[in-house]
Amino acid sequence: MHMRTKEIEAIGELAGEALAAGGTLIKETHEGIAGRAFGAVGPMGAPVRAVHDRVTGSVYSGVSRALRAAGESAGRAAAKNARSDGPSLASTPGGAFGLAVLNGFYGDRLTAARSELAIDMAIRDPSAAETTPRLAVFVHGLCETDEAWLGFPPVRSRATYGERLQRDLGLTPLHVRYNTGLHVSENGAQLARSLEELVAGWPLEVQDLVLVGHSMGGLVARSACHYGEAEQHRWTDMVRHVFCLGTPHLGADLEKGANALAWALGRLPETRALSKLINARSTGIKDLRFGSCVEEDWCDCDVDEFMRDRCNEVPFLPDANYYFIGSTLTPEPVGRLLGDLLVRMPSASGRGNGRGRRIPFEVDKGYELSGLTHFDLLNHDAVYEQIKKWIGGAGSHATRPAAAHAPPLGVVHAPPRLQTHPDG
Repeated sequence: MHMRTKEIEAIGELAGEALAAGGTLIKETHEGIAGRAFGAVGPMGAPVRAVHDRVTGSVYSGVSRALRAAGESAGRAAAKNARSDGPSLASTPGGAFGLAVLNGFYGDRLTAARSELAIDMAIRDPSAAETTPRLAVFVHGLCETDEAWLGFPPVRSRATYGERLQRDLGLTPLHVRYNTGLHVSENGAQLARSLEELVAGWPLEVQDLVLVGHSMGGLVARSACHYGEAEQHRWTDMVRHVFCLGTPHLGADLEKGANALAWALGRLPETRALSKLINARSTGIKDLRFGSCVEEDWCDCDVDEFMRDRCNEVPFLPDANYYFIGSTLTPEPVGRLLGDLLVRMPSASGRGNGRGRRIPFEVDKGYELSGLTHFDLLNHDAVYEQIKKWIGGAGSHATRPAAAHAPPLGVVHAPPRLQTHPDG
């Protein structure tokens, strides 16, 4: 269990590192501007430049060391007033959310540094209710925790999908909490091992296993199935349904924009430091650029290269049903551009724009909603009803009335302009 004192000290170390990084940013920006000025002067400015670089280098190094020491000292001072056996930050909703956001942006670095702030993967039972042989495992998205399934913002009076599936279909809900800053493939491989241990230690013989992933969680679920099958894990034979809610199977525009911006800023010495700052985001976030699921997508390349899709195809488990559920904030055609504000339907559906990779969802295993944001998909009546129908094997699905421009085949549409509400 993480100890409160150690966590506070780790926060101080992180603050010191951030302050030092700020000093480095100013130093490198200064050097870029000075370098262009001295370059314009030519060889005549070389002696002056040598003195300038020596003086500024010494000053900035001293400032960075002082800033780092200040952060670490503040952390140690605060830790003196804390209990070594105090509660973990993750034991409170606010602390857990803060850690989740921190891990989402810098979790790979926290893990590499063996920081007390790095989140370890765990499969949790949120209800501690009756144990059944049918399991539903929920995998949250980037910068989220298992509390996200309450909805956004959290509404504790609203039943989660897991609680409803337990009530309606007798599935035992389990929630995965993990470090979203790590590569999707790292989390996928770890989830595969965790599920194998879970099934082996479950008090009943597991009959059915359902995976539900939101956003990045859908990629992690697909990755876990891939690695579980490769390792011949028993649990993969028990998977009946895999649901991907708002998952960027073909990438997220925001991450693509960050990649392009960092690349552009890196072309000029004056802005190269800003490029490095943007590229400090986690490898987990960078995997969302094109929907990376396996190690081969990134292991032999520069993860900050400009807009190159290296993603490999990841086949579905042969005996499992895979589904996507996506949303658009507004009806077509504007909705096609906005998506759910974070993921557009061509990516959520895995169909793309008619070229490049396609995710092989079957024709009747897609569901599009209108009027919902990315985070509404975490807890909404329409989403749950469709999940329940698919798991229960209902033959008919809701369809949208015929329009002048028919929707693409392979998608079940919800009524247009569906809105959220407090009890939804």
